[in-house]
Amino acid sequence: MSLDTTLRAYATVTGPTATFTTPEGLIEPLSATPTDDIRQMIVRRAVDEARRSGQPVELVTTGDRGEHHLRIDADGTIVTAAASAPEPATVAAARAESPSQQGREVNTEAPGREPLRNRRAPEPPSRPSFIDISSAVEPTSEAWRSFFARLGFGPSPAELRRRDDEREVSQQWAGCRTIAIANGKGGVGKTMTTAMLAAVFGRYGGGNVLAWDNNDTRGTLGWRTEAGRYDTTIKDLLPAASDLLATGAGVSDIARYVHHQPVDRYDVLRSNPELLAVHQRILTADFDLLMQVAARYYRVVIFDSGNDESAERWLRMVDSSNQLVLPTLATPESAESAALLLDALRERDERSLELADNAVVVVTEAEPNPRGANRIAEGFSGHVRAVEHIPFDPALKSGALRLDNLRTPTRDAWIRVAAAAARGL
Repeated sequence: MSLDTTLRAYATVTGPTATFTTPEGLIEPLSATPTDDIRQMIVRRAVDEARRSGQPVELVTTGDRGEHHLRIDADGTIVTAAASAPEPATVAAARAESPSQQGREVNTEAPGREPLRNRRAPEPPSRPSFIDISSAVEPTSEAWRSFFARLGFGPSPAELRRRDDEREVSQQWAGCRTIAIANGKGGVGKTMTTAMLAAVFGRYGGGNVLAWDNNDTRGTLGWRTEAGRYDTTIKDLLPAASDLLATGAGVSDIARYVHHQPVDRYDVLRSNPELLAVHQRILTADFDLLMQVAARYYRVVIFDSGNDESAERWLRMVDSSNQLVLPTLATPESAESAALLLDALRERDERSLELADNAVVVVTEAEPNPRGANRIAEGFSGHVRAVEHIPFDPALKSGALRLDNLRTPTRDAWIRVAAAAARGL
């Protein structure tokens, strides 16, 4: 009789918590956050044990979704393992049954002659479907989700919400949609919000997104995004607008005047931060002409507004927008500025009132301070359609704004903001 030397780890799952027992018998409590899946945490912990020991580990999980057995090799490969428990009596009895009783009728005709009703023509070999997309290579994160789904674990509530948000931002509309990012105070995250929303809509919707620096006074969107092939700004685009609207203009002609973000898949229309406002002022007629160009070449336009709420281009931005997003830091001053803007819009006209009531407020932590951010968010709750919270992330403070540079909770939070804005379009 051989001794079973298989290393085994055990986990008992209850909701978002679990008790993990290592092969040495050490017991560890595990707890998932709202953005984690407890079963993924368990498997990762078992993978660590297999790699540490250099031997395969059988992981046995029990709990509120049944019992599952996995074999995890020393290199981290995961396969479904057969249960070590004995077979149920009903299965064993079925295996012991006579072959003549297993799926074949008893021959009651003359010996040596097979009944005609049991004679079957050989079946042709099956072939794979050429249009079966289920065999396509999945991204790493999606492969993990698919793996857990096959084991019957299913997605967590946070994962289901993320999928809904991704579907919202990946949809297409009939005609161009516009989003205004506004707050009368400087340094509250308007440029950051513009770039992050453009990145989410560009990455999940397949491009054709424009981030427009609609700022008279030293707009910095160009400083925090990548430069394109041409050193051009909105002042270069304006005299070329008629040509871009001509019947013979090609879809790529716009590339001379915008700066493409190759990874996040959106374009930036820059202002010139080196010029004074008096040298790059855009009047109502100019804005309307530029808006015609933007609507012809892009499906989503996101305005990074300036701080002068009396400027013609600022007012035309509001009049031309389908959705208003108000960024604020988790500080009383920036939050009060956003609230005053909402008050002013509600008194301006009916359309501005609708934008204010339908607005999305984004509260960003400039420093790690979730309690302060939650307090600001609660103050806006009930006064706008949605309030979202962006956790502190050093990648947002300075340097190039790229979606892949963010931590996972921060990236998920920006997807929620984009989805909230998309629901208003």
